[in-house]
Amino acid sequence: MTRPPEPRNNHLLAALPDEDWARWRTLLEEIDLPLGTVVQESDARMSHVIFPTTAIVSLLYVMENGASAEIGVVGFEGIVGISLFMGGETTPSRAVVQSAGKAWRMRAADLKVEFNSSLPVMHLLLRYTQALITQMAQTAVCNRHHTLDQQLCRWLLLSLDRLDGPDLVMTQELIANMLGVRREGVTEAALKLQAQGLIRYARGHIKVLDRPGLEARTCECYAVVKHEYDRLLPNAIAK
Repeated sequence: MTRPPEPRNNHLLAALPDEDWARWRTLLEEIDLPLGTVVQESDARMSHVIFPTTAIVSLLYVMENGASAEIGVVGFEGIVGISLFMGGETTPSRAVVQSAGKAWRMRAADLKVEFNSSLPVMHLLLRYTQALITQMAQTAVCNRHHTLDQQLCRWLLLSLDRLDGPDLVMTQELIANMLGVRREGVTEAALKLQAQGLIRYARGHIKVLDRPGLEARTCECYAVVKHEYDRLLPNAIAK
């Protein structure tokens, strides 16, 4: 399916009613998000919210000793900065670009005005927040109860859902940081998937060869999260 022109490649922006979109289009600014960019630091107020279009942003919890684990991922379906309209202003998690690309941003003050003055905007952002909370909760369950192979499959599928093709530019070290495991564990899991013909891994690059096979290999967590996003969020431009 061909996506609509920028910036409505982002599903939330695409779902805005025409009346709201007429205001929003003047408030948005296109930005580049290079790999590894920290777009939200823990316990710091964001000056803008971010609507990715081709970039993917990981939400990470970082421990005092520097260890980290991904608790959520945001791509063209969502927004980075939910704490601004949820009333908390800050969050203990860090948001880091895991796949470079484009995004659009809006000043935090403008987003708050829109959230408080438009019921369609409020309902859309709250539905997205519910879907994101489901993803975070399912990630915690998955990390506790499922094998690293299954976790890697889930992570790959969630990333693929936010990209246009089957290729991911991603080092094993970065994947290990996202999953909160040792790099050697990711290497072993990736080699298993490659031996099964599901992926091809070269240094810093993963190509998915058999997505149905990857879906069959993963745990239930991926399907739970995908169903909730499909249930709560629209895929077409609002009329």
